[in-house]
Amino acid sequence: MCVESMLKHGTPLDRLVVVDNCSTDGTRDYLSSLPLGGRIFNSENLGCGTAWNQGALALQSEWSIIMNNDVLVSPMWIENLIHAAESNHLKVISPALIEGPLDYDFDSFNLKAVAEMKDVNRFGSKHAVCIAIHRSVWMDVGYFQPIPKLLGYEDTLFFNELKKSNIQTAITGASWLHHFGSITQTAMKQERGLSEKDGLANRYNYKLLNQSWLERKWAKYQTKQHQLQASKAELAAHGMSVHGLRKNNQFVWI
Repeated sequence: MCVESMLKHGTPLDRLVVVDNCSTDGTRDYLSSLPLGGRIFNSENLGCGTAWNQGALALQSEWSIIMNNDVLVSPMWIENLIHAAESNHLKVISPALIEGPLDYDFDSFNLKAVAEMKDVNRFGSKHAVCIAIHRSVWMDVGYFQPIPKLLGYEDTLFFNELKKSNIQTAITGASWLHHFGSITQTAMKQERGLSEKDGLANRYNYKLLNQSWLERKWAKYQTKQHQLQASKAELAAHGMSVHGLRKNNQFVWI
């Protein structure tokens, strides 16, 4: 569905590099039928960090967009995303998101959302569902940590490096995705006999941040407060925010 949405909206597949972390279904046959810019078929699951690095290094573009496969894109999503970054002198930027079941008309929603939110940028925020990274960032902070056992903690470590290097980020309302949400992680939890509420990553990964308990708690509090304040301001001005959830056939803005 992700690739089909890209085809529908004119995303050039010769600029798309797909990294397959040892799937065992028909995914590789499907990918082999597409005119992609690159296919990387790993012989085992090397983790998010390794796969993201492989994709970024395959083309070594001025901008690399790292994204999950459980998303749908919208018209001009890349152009609007990069334009928002360059207009605001940003090197890291994420699109706005609707997460949850696809029980609404995403294309119609996108037209209204972009018209209303095209100039809205939630500075200081970002997400790993989809993130555009300028090549200068790789030089300044490095790539993702290629450690399979991190099991999804790679984004937290990378974002921490961005913060330490004072690299500004944002989520922009100029570009929107629908994200079904946590499909891969849910499957991996089932494989390991974990419940949906359990964390997939190692509980001691936080030690890699080299932060005290108080520093971590304070950072989480600041992030939460920033999100709440930004969402409140966006809702007051536009009746929506750059991050929505679908619950009971309604939008919940966060």
